[in-house]
Amino acid sequence: MIFRKSAIGLAMLLASTAQAADFKWASTTDPQTMDPHAVNSAPVLGFLNNVYEGLVRRGKDMSVEPALAVSWEPIGDGEGWRFKLREGVTFHDGSSFDAQDVLFSYQRASGEAADTRSWFAPVSDVVVVDDYTVDIMTTAPNPLFPSSIANWMIMDQGWTEANDAVVPDKETGNYATINANGTGAFKVTEREPGLKTVLEPFEGWWGDVEHNITRAEFNPIQNPATAVAALLSGDVDMINPVPIQDVARLQQNADVDVIQGIEARVIMLGFDHEAEALKYTDDAGKPNPFRDARVRQAVAQAVNVDAILATIMRGNAEPASQLVSPAMSGFSDANAERPAFDVEAAKALLAEAGYADGFSFGLKCPNDRYLNDEAVCQAVVGMLAQIGITAELDAMPVRNYWPELREDNYDMYLLGWSPGTFDAEHPVRFLVATPNEEKKLGSWNFGGFSNARVDELLPMIQSELDQTKRQAMLDEVTQIYQDEQVYVPMYVQPLVWGTRSNVELTQRPDNFFLLRWVTVN
Repeated sequence: MIFRKSAIGLAMLLASTAQAADFKWASTTDPQTMDPHAVNSAPVLGFLNNVYEGLVRRGKDMSVEPALAVSWEPIGDGEGWRFKLREGVTFHDGSSFDAQDVLFSYQRASGEAADTRSWFAPVSDVVVVDDYTVDIMTTAPNPLFPSSIANWMIMDQGWTEANDAVVPDKETGNYATINANGTGAFKVTEREPGLKTVLEPFEGWWGDVEHNITRAEFNPIQNPATAVAALLSGDVDMINPVPIQDVARLQQNADVDVIQGIEARVIMLGFDHEAEALKYTDDAGKPNPFRDARVRQAVAQAVNVDAILATIMRGNAEPASQLVSPAMSGFSDANAERPAFDVEAAKALLAEAGYADGFSFGLKCPNDRYLNDEAVCQAVVGMLAQIGITAELDAMPVRNYWPELREDNYDMYLLGWSPGTFDAEHPVRFLVATPNEEKKLGSWNFGGFSNARVDELLPMIQSELDQTKRQAMLDEVTQIYQDEQVYVPMYVQPLVWGTRSNVELTQRPDNFFLLRWVTVN
């Protein structure tokens, strides 16, 4: 977390005394939907944290704190968790909030059509005890459960049913795709996908107001130069991200501030582990080389991460060896080293695997999701060419990208992952566990990697209270996915935001931007 120019007390004082203000901000990615259960991605969840709320939320320091629940406690000997709900809360349309909305939101968010379904893998049942008490039962003791649902947002059952939006629809959309009715500090008053979204303060919000915003407008701006120009001219008050190449120039401008940090997100390359054959280039139809761990290891040794960090990231990122950064709980110190850059060793691995003459394949990449994502993919293409592997790059907007991955239209792909619980169990559950819709596991394991020992250890990791034993199991899982080179973790993405100099805000390592902490002076 980064506080600019002030401590918390001063920021709150400024918020209470500053004049009301309009606020405009821009980012490269427009949230795909206003439905909090339809798409499990940071642009959607980060934006909707301004509009919807969960039972718990994360504070400025990322700690879990009460939201629509005022307290929670374990039930019995790890049987589940009892949540006491906040009374007197209303949705933006004036409807009251109670336990039925929690039950409905669980059923909706855990249903087959919901992209958030895997969040509820540990849940066996949700029981309404009374109007303001809910028991969430788990299949095993789960000490991390409250923090794991910080982004599970509660919808109004009556509103959702009345507007025929009971089932999330991320493909064709429904009423909840364009409209929203949360309990959060801001309500959506205008939504034009791809152009602008307008939010205004919710006068009936239950929380303490720290901001001075009267109207907030979000504009997606994909072109980095256009975004910087808008910030410099004052057309927008904040941009995220600041292009790395413009950081030094903006730091010299007295009218703007550059806010820098390290995100919790690891950027990695992923492979198709299941496909029998390649899908792209002249080698389409030939056996899939990425099913061989030696080929995946060759890719890892051919990618010069230090060069990417020095040239494309201008020294603003850190190399990654695992699916979480060293700042996350459960990081494996025993497996902290990443593969050394070694072209000759990579060539030897390819030859050993039977690909001494190389091969060609298709690399899918977004061009508006991660910082310098297309440039990183272009660099990877050049690096792999040095070991005789020819990658055909297909870069596209993220709105098209996720459907391509879910339809298995790739040979290799780029992915960024930020653990919602800030714990190493999170990416294991989503990215490494064998995909299983019934158990709600592996929902982002596009390549279909499967390892019986990982699947055996995961529930033990989720329920183990002894931190030493738990870490030993996480160390073992980490070694497995490193030895198998399931992914090629490259670096931890930097956070680089730009604001007008009269803006006070909070930057969190999950890259969520919350309007309720913004003051325009």
